[in-house]
Amino acid sequence: MRGRMTVGGEVAVCVDMDGTLVLSDLGVESVFALLRRNPLYLLLLPWWLRRGLAAFKREIARRVELDVTRLPYDARVLAWLRGQDARPRLLCTASDARLAEAVARHLGGFDAVLASDGRVNLAGARKAAALVARCGERGFDYAGNARADLKVWAHARNAIVVNAPAPVLRAAQAQGRVARVFAREHAPWRECWRALRPHQWAKNLLVFVAPLAAHRLDAGTVAHALVAFAAFCLCASAAYVLNDLLDLEADRQHPRKRERVFAAGRLSPLAGLWLVPLLLLAALAWASLLGQGFVLVLLGYGLTTLMYSLWFKRLPALDVVVLALLYTLRIVAGGVAIPVEVSGWLLAFALCLFLGLALLKREIEFARVPAAGDSRLGGRGYRHRQRALLRGCGIAAGSAAVVVLALYVDSTKSAALYTHPDRLWGLVALLALWLARLWQLATRGRMHDDPLVFALTDRTSLAALALGAALVLLAM
Repeated sequence: MRGRMTVGGEVAVCVDMDGTLVLSDLGVESVFALLRRNPLYLLLLPWWLRRGLAAFKREIARRVELDVTRLPYDARVLAWLRGQDARPRLLCTASDARLAEAVARHLGGFDAVLASDGRVNLAGARKAAALVARCGERGFDYAGNARADLKVWAHARNAIVVNAPAPVLRAAQAQGRVARVFAREHAPWRECWRALRPHQWAKNLLVFVAPLAAHRLDAGTVAHALVAFAAFCLCASAAYVLNDLLDLEADRQHPRKRERVFAAGRLSPLAGLWLVPLLLLAALAWASLLGQGFVLVLLGYGLTTLMYSLWFKRLPALDVVVLALLYTLRIVAGGVAIPVEVSGWLLAFALCLFLGLALLKREIEFARVPAAGDSRLGGRGYRHRQRALLRGCGIAAGSAAVVVLALYVDSTKSAALYTHPDRLWGLVALLALWLARLWQLATRGRMHDDPLVFALTDRTSLAALALGAALVLLAM
């Protein structure tokens, strides 16, 4: 469309895309979608970036096609925009034109799209110049959210401020052209906290297992274990954030995971880019207090988690084995932090138990997603016809954990540590009953997708834990 964009004297309404119309940054999403497809593209990103932002965005857009039908659009902005149907409407964004045109086609109602084209990065002053050339000085109203949009609002008739940080809103108001404000609906710091998944930190209590099993409960041991716990919480949260950024499209198709902060658009993926390195640095700072050995274990955990997010989670069988190893690594880390030897009995028991729980997690995911023929489980490498096989393997792994515990109770090792080891037989029966109950609940669809987190919120499981602790105390 050429010339001044006016209809019956109405000035054009121009809308930014990232952070305004879409509650995300599609450029950043595209980078993570590309890396999820093939992590080796990470080696090409610096080379593309040397050619400029516009060329960088075009190279990524050529290789990635986002599902624009599931993006987190701002319903308030959409409703306002559709109320402007008597006026020319432009989508104007610094994102690549391929992305912008896909969004415009999906939503409909746009008269033109102005976007980065591989040569010009249409942001800030360049965007302002393009809109003035198309619509004329003061010939458009502009909806935006970022500090770079201040240069556009300076040439607009009216500024519509959407989801802007407080300093940007104040600067826009100082220009004197703010006609409407769509305030943030979610506090960024609160959403950052949710992105860390603090409810999952309970899993890191496994670092206390090795000292407890060795009957080491002095103040120094507890202090070391607490430092290890803090380091693992920070490292695990970094992994959760990175995993959420890599799995945005898959999460948006999941009935529960679509409410995660990045998938739902409550927190920009740009924030995630900052969170991951900050969390990792903090984790390493805590880990350094416990020596080189613990740092190496934590780095191994972090690297394995990264490999899981990029590759292993989509490989049948290997994914659950890696999950079991990640849980067991927490126990090993607790032993290194003290330090105390982690017995072969404990390692064998942990691997069997956590392998069974990892397979239980897959059973829960199958139960939550209706089967459609021989369809795949979303984001995984399993097909619905394999569900019975996985269930059998999971029950077998749990049973193996019960057998390992029984053999330990009858061993010389337990006799050396406990005064009345025969009282630990109640622990064997309790574990068998608890695992049977978990599988029963999972097959009935009465459990969410993480058995350990469920156990820490389930009264029966907590009662079983208390009874188990009492049996251990009676055996000592």
